[in-house]
Amino acid sequence: ARLARAAGTPLLATTDALYHHPDRRRLADVVTCIREHVTLASAGRRLAANAERHLKPEAEIRRLYRDLPEAVDEAARLLARLDFSLDELRYEYPDEPTEGHPTPQAALEALTLEGAARRYPDGVPEAVRAAIRHEFAIIEELGYAPYFLTVHDIVRFARSRGILCQGRGSAANSAVCFCLGVTEVDPARGDLLFERFISPERREPPDIDVDFEHERREEVIQYIYGKYGRERAGLAATVISYRARSAIREVGKAFGLSDDAVGALSGQIWGWSSTSVTADEARRAGIDPADRSVTEALALARELIGFPRHLSQHVGGFVITRGRLDEVVPIENAAMEDRTVIEWDKDDLDALGILKIDILALGMLTALSGALGMLRKDYGRDLALATIPAEDPAVYDMLCRADSVGVFQVESRAQMTMLPRLRPRAFYDLVIEVAIVRPGPIQGDMVHPYLRRRQGLEPVTYPSRELEAVLGKTLGVPLFQEQAMRIAIVAAGFTPSEADRLRRAMATFRKVGTIGTFQEKMIEGMARNGYDRAFAERCFRQIEGFGEYGFPESHAASFALLVYASAWLKARYPDVFCAALLNAQPMGFYAPAQLVRDAAEHGVEVRPVDVNHSDFDATLEPGRRAADHLHPRHREMAGVVEAERAVRLGLRQVKGAREEEMRLLVARRGRGYDGVRDVWLRTGLPRATIERLADADAFRSVGLDRRAALWAARGLGRTGADDALPLFAAVAGGPSGEPDVRLPPMPPGEHVVNDYRFLSLSLKAHPVSFLRPRLDARRVERAERLAVLANGRTVTVAGLVLVRQRPGSANGVIFMTLEDETGVANVIVWPKVFERLRGVVIGARMVEVTGRLQRESGVIHVVAEEMRDASALLRTLSLDAGDLDALARADEVRRPVPDGRGAKVARATKPLPAPTPPPADVAEAVGRGAARADRFMPRGRNFR
Repeated sequence: ARLARAAGTPLLATTDALYHHPDRRRLADVVTCIREHVTLASAGRRLAANAERHLKPEAEIRRLYRDLPEAVDEAARLLARLDFSLDELRYEYPDEPTEGHPTPQAALEALTLEGAARRYPDGVPEAVRAAIRHEFAIIEELGYAPYFLTVHDIVRFARSRGILCQGRGSAANSAVCFCLGVTEVDPARGDLLFERFISPERREPPDIDVDFEHERREEVIQYIYGKYGRERAGLAATVISYRARSAIREVGKAFGLSDDAVGALSGQIWGWSSTSVTADEARRAGIDPADRSVTEALALARELIGFPRHLSQHVGGFVITRGRLDEVVPIENAAMEDRTVIEWDKDDLDALGILKIDILALGMLTALSGALGMLRKDYGRDLALATIPAEDPAVYDMLCRADSVGVFQVESRAQMTMLPRLRPRAFYDLVIEVAIVRPGPIQGDMVHPYLRRRQGLEPVTYPSRELEAVLGKTLGVPLFQEQAMRIAIVAAGFTPSEADRLRRAMATFRKVGTIGTFQEKMIEGMARNGYDRAFAERCFRQIEGFGEYGFPESHAASFALLVYASAWLKARYPDVFCAALLNAQPMGFYAPAQLVRDAAEHGVEVRPVDVNHSDFDATLEPGRRAADHLHPRHREMAGVVEAERAVRLGLRQVKGAREEEMRLLVARRGRGYDGVRDVWLRTGLPRATIERLADADAFRSVGLDRRAALWAARGLGRTGADDALPLFAAVAGGPSGEPDVRLPPMPPGEHVVNDYRFLSLSLKAHPVSFLRPRLDARRVERAERLAVLANGRTVTVAGLVLVRQRPGSANGVIFMTLEDETGVANVIVWPKVFERLRGVVIGARMVEVTGRLQRESGVIHVVAEEMRDASALLRTLSLDAGDLDALARADEVRRPVPDGRGAKVARATKPLPAPTPPPADVAEAVGRGAARADRFMPRGRNFR
C-alpha cells in the first residue's frame, strides 16, 4: 500500500488464485513439482505456504482487505471495464487473385467448369451439372469462394512440384472440389450429400482436408508462409491433456518414487487409457498400495487425468487472414524454425467461425509416389494414381485371402479378419471394407446383418422403394453417415440442413444430450410417412450407434482409392511395393522386419545394407523372377506377379545414421571402397559413424563380417585422418599397421540380435528359429501348421509380439499378433484372461500361448487360455548351436497336458538348468526390432 501511494498507482485486491477450492492445494503442489522438475520433499519455498490461493466470494475478499477497501473497489471498477467478448472478433478471409475475373465467385465458377471438362471429356453428366449449380449457389450465399480458390492454389502448387496429394473427409462430397482437382471421388459414382460438407443453416466454415506426401509437406507449408507471410498465416494448436500413463509417471516422480516403481505402475496401463492404476494392479506390479506415498500418488494421478498438460501444434490446420493474424488470435513461434502457431485449440477456431485448411501428411502417399517413380525408372511403366489399371481381378483375389500386409487401411488384424468374409470384388466393396471395421457400424449392430446378406444367409429387404434407393448399395443396412442423413430426409421429412444437425447431434449426444430433440421428430416423421414405428425406432437406434464414430462415405471412398493403388502394387510389383514402404518409414502397423519378410514370401530377393551397393534409400537391382520363388501360401499369384528385381536395403535402415553422412558416403564411393580405412579416408566420416556401419554388418563386400569390421573401425582415429599420434601411427590403423588377429567367429544368433539392434530386421535368420529345438521340446506348434490342425483343438504357439490391439468397440478384447520363423499366429485375449495375465500381455516381447484353435471363413485365431512370458529365451540367442541343442535336450519343464476327463494335470519334470545369459538388452533389441507397437528405441550401449 505504501508503494502504491508513493508511485501514485491504484492498488488492486486479488487472491492470486491457483485453484477453485482449498482441496485442490495438494494437486497444485504436485503440478508445481512437475513444472519445476523437483520432488515434493525438495520443493521447499516453491510451494505455497498454505491453501488460501483459491477463489473467494466478494464478502470474504472485503473481510480480508477490510483495512484497504479502496483496493477492493478499484478491482471491481477494473473488472467492470473488462467487457471484451469473443463475439467482437471479426475474422476476414484474404482476397485471392481472381485470374482476370470480376469476382472470386466468377473465378471459382470458371475454374470449376474448366476442370469439369477435363474430368468428363465425353461430356459432364447432367446429375453432376445439377450438383455443381447447387453448390455454386450455397458457396455464393456464404461467401466462401476465396476459400476454395486458396485450396485450389495450394493443390496446384503441390502438383507443379510433383507432390502427390488428395483431398478427403467431407470435402469429397463436393462436385466442385472434384472438378477443381482437390478430391478424387467422382460424384457421378456415388450419391454424395453436399450439406455434409457445407450447410447454409449451420453457417459454419467448410473444413477441407488435403493429404500430402509426408516427407514433402514442409514444402507446401513454406509455400503458404511465403505467399501470405508469417504475419498472416499460422498453424492451429491442440491442447494435450494428461492420460493415465503420463499422469502416473509425472505424479510418481513428484512423490519421489523410484524409476523402477514408476515404470512398473505405468506398465499396468493399456495404451492411451484414461483409467488410472488400481490398488490390485499396483500390487500385481510388486508395489505396495498401502504405502502412503503410493496411495497419494495414485489418488492424485487419478485427479490429474484430463488436465491440460501442454499446448502442441495441430497436425496441419492452417489459418489465413486478410489483415494481421495477431490482431485476431494470439500467436507464438513454433519449436520448428520458420513456423508460427496460434495459441488456440483447433476446436475453438471452429467455434469462432475461423476458416481453416488442413494441410495433412500421409505416409502412404510418400510410398506411392516413390513406387510410381521406381516403376518408371526400373520397369518403364509411366503410371499415375488415376491410370493404375482398374478393377484388376488379381488384386481382389489377393485381398480376399487377407494378403494385405502393408496395404493402406486394410492391414490391421481386424481388417484382415474382415477381408475373407466380405470378399471384395469391386471398388465399392473396398469403400465398404474401409468403413465397416469402425466403432460406429460395430456398435450400431450393422456389420453382421450386412455380412449375412452379402453371403446369402439372409434375404435383402427394403421397407420402401424410397429407402431402397438410399440403401441399395449396402444391401439395406446403413453403414455411412450420409445414409443416416438420407434416411432422415427421405423417410422422416428432414431438410438436408436438419439432417446435418442430426449428424452433429449424433456426434455430441454423450456430451450435450441433444440427440433426444431429434428422436421424436424422426420417429414420428417416419410413422406419418407410413413406416412401421418399430422399424423407425430401430433405424434411430442404428443411427445413434454411430455416435461420434460414424464414417462418411466420401471419406471412405477417398481412402479406398489408395487401398486399391497400394494393393495393385503389392500384387503386381511386390519388389517396388516393399522398397517404397521401407523408404516411407515410419508408417503403418508393421516394422521393416515384417515388410521384408512379407516381400520374401512373395518371391522378392532382399539384399543387405552395404557400403558399396546401398544408396540412402532402398533401391531395386537386377535380380530373379519373383514368381518362381513364391511361398506356398502365395502360389495362387504365380501368374500375377510381374516383379523381377531384387530390393537392396538402403543406408537409411542403419539406426543412428545421419542422412547427410550417408549421402556423403554414397557421393564419394566412385568405383567402390576397398576397406574400412578407405571409407574413413575418402569420406572423413567420424569414427563413431564408421563403427555404426560395422555394427550394421555393412562391410561384407570388402570381405569383412561384423566383428572384423568393428575391429578395424576401432583402430581408426577418433575425429579425422590426421589425429593419430605419430609415435603410434603404425598401430593406429596405418598401412604398415598392426598384425592380423584371429577373431573368434560371432555365433549366428548373436548376428541376428545385432541385426535387429542396428537395422530393425535380419536377413540371416528369424530369432525364433534358433529357439525351435527348445520350443519343439515343449510341443509348441509352428505358426504355419495352424492352417492344417483341427478346429477347436488345444494348441500352444509362441513368437515375438508384433502388435497388441485393444479396439474401443471390442469390449475389452485384446488382439495380439505373434511371429515365429514360419509365419504369424493371431491370438484373442478375453478380458478375464487379460486381467489374470495382464503383465504378460502388456510387457512380454515373446510369449507362449496355449488356447483353442478357432477357424472361421479362412480366418484362424488362437483363443488364449494360458500365457507365459518367454522373453528370457531371447537372451540365449548369442549361444552357439551346440549350446542351444544342449539346452533343448535339458528343457523338460512343467507343462499342462489334458487328461481323459478334460482336466489339466501337471507332468513331472526336472528343472531347466539356467544358462549364463548375455546382457538383458539382447532380448530388448529383438523385441524392439520386431514390435512396432512398443516404439522403444535401443540404448546406446553395444553388445559385443
